[in-house]
Amino acid sequence: MKTFLITGVSSGLGRAFAEGALDAGHTVVGTVRREADRGPFEALAPGRAHARRLDVTDDVAVRAVVDEVEASVGPLDVAIANAGYGLEGIFEETPLSAVRAQFETNVFGAAATLQAVLPHMRKRRAGHLMAVTSMGGLMAVPGMSAYCGSKFALEGMLESIRKEVTAFGIHVTAVEPGSFRTDWAGRSMTRAERTIADYDALFTPIRDARTAASGNQLGDPRKAADALLHILDVPEPPAHLLLGSDALRLVAAARQAVDDDIRGWEQLSRTTDFPDGAQIAGA
Repeated sequence: MKTFLITGVSSGLGRAFAEGALDAGHTVVGTVRREADRGPFEALAPGRAHARRLDVTDDVAVRAVVDEVEASVGPLDVAIANAGYGLEGIFEETPLSAVRAQFETNVFGAAATLQAVLPHMRKRRAGHLMAVTSMGGLMAVPGMSAYCGSKFALEGMLESIRKEVTAFGIHVTAVEPGSFRTDWAGRSMTRAERTIADYDALFTPIRDARTAASGNQLGDPRKAADALLHILDVPEPPAHLLLGSDALRLVAAARQAVDDDIRGWEQLSRTTDFPDGAQIAGA
């Protein structure tokens, strides 16, 4: 049995991941934002479900909680940086303060969590670091620039971390869900105020469709938890775990579009080299 740290377990996929791990007999330390959520989480599996109140944007508190958990609950085998939220809004209409807040939680909160856990796993030469990004970390849609930007940033960070720690026996996986039947697109979504009529034709149908679909999404959170648990038992877990057929379809289309751009402009790209063809070490 393994010991997990999962941030953001009060609801959504974080709660599903925690419940799946607990049902499988594992021990889970889950972080919550509100004191009122502590008791209900620990009641899921007394003695194996441990709640810690934490704001992941408080770097000092994150490290303190991780160190305390390592000392009081036990060595962490799996850390899942899940805490995050969605910010919907046309880029021109979205205040930069809201964009910064999105990155503080979705990027820096995840970074603080993984960085706090890593020294312990490195010393043991074992462990699995995960972060919940999104299909929106590999493709982008109108009206989600801040959210997709934060998830693209997290994807790049995870890719680099994986190459840094693989020699220590530590696995790193980006978990990339599609649309799941949680409240992410409902009351949990932060929405920028609409102010510019020029964007109405593009964005009003998108916002209305997302609101209408909330609660009826294709993805089953419990099956997402099953998939996540499955990769813990394979010798070489994936660097990227897409969850949902919609994620597979939309990410494949986005990657094809990038590939088409690269091929279409390959000759122009090559014109920017020095003629001596010198290579940068490590590139």
